[in-house]
Amino acid sequence: MAVSRTRPSERRREPLSRERIVEAAVELLDATGEGGLTFRALARRLSTGPGAIYWHVTGKDELLGAATDAVVTGTMTGVTSGTTPQEAVRALAVGVFDAIDAHPWIGAQLARAPAQSPLLRVFEHLGRQVQALGVPHAARFTAASALLNYILGVGGQNAANARDHPPAATRAEFLGAVSDSWANLDPDEFAFTRSVADQLRDHDDREEFLAGIDLILAGIAGITARR
Repeated sequence: MAVSRTRPSERRREPLSRERIVEAAVELLDATGEGGLTFRALARRLSTGPGAIYWHVTGKDELLGAATDAVVTGTMTGVTSGTTPQEAVRALAVGVFDAIDAHPWIGAQLARAPAQSPLLRVFEHLGRQVQALGVPHAARFTAASALLNYILGVGGQNAANARDHPPAATRAEFLGAVSDSWANLDPDEFAFTRSVADQLRDHDDREEFLAGIDLILAGIAGITARR
């Protein structure tokens, strides 16, 4: 979701609307996280009073949902146009991954409210591609759920890792330090982890994420082939 950088004086001249409130909420969430989203802080950003915001949204939960929906909807624009089902799944998956990377608070919101519209939009798009792949009806829910849970899990973990990096450390330094710690684990208790320590050092999170999507798609193809 594109966020305009509007000066306070310009904001005052614009009529207050739900769209403006949601846009400002996304800006505030990106800057301060969920804990910094209060109606008082939002009112200052919009140069208005908290009471005026309540005319458009009933509370923080609704506002968080609307902000999440706005960002997630933006990731799905055109992702299925002129593509194969596999390409559409990859495009949607990487769109959500990048959205969570850019807006880390989204991951928690999607996981927290599985019955609300932002998550349902992603599930619906994935499900349509699963159906287009010819997956038997009895396996469609499982296939779509596996894709959804992988996207949310890896995207959320990537965002959490980014927040936990020491401020002065680059990604390469961080991965190098973790790789070294893996290489020095007990060889009997952590034989596999030691064996892939060098791969951790050089891997790209985005490429690794898409490789996992391809593994799931290969499994789905295997289900379809057994029909």
